[in-house]
Amino acid sequence: MSNDALDRTGEPTAYEEVQASPEFAELRSTFRSFVFPLTAGFLVWYFLYVLCAAFAPGFMSTRLVGNINVGLVFGLLQFVSTFAITIRYVRWADREFDPAADALAARVERGGR
Repeated sequence: MSNDALDRTGEPTAYEEVQASPEFAELRSTFRSFVFPLTAGFLVWYFLYVLCAAFAPGFMSTRLVGNINVGLVFGLLQFVSTFAITIRYVRWADREFDPAADALAARVERGGR
């Protein structure tokens, strides 16, 4: 931690100014409105898989083709959904989030003004 944050002169630091800015509030709101629903959806999907494995073994052991059953397909779809979410997030961040975050970072480097 820098001495600037410890020696308070009564004036806000550049970081505090940026944090209080409407641009930062918009950035935080944009991030949360994208990430929270995506996280909630993934957690529902994951816990559905876990609950089915624990409480519906008959369903999960239903054979689809040969020795491939529903549980195996659901398990593999966990990996697919994880990669899909990661790709979606990276594309969204590159397009929308990172440019705004870079602008705020530049503002902090200039001294918050």
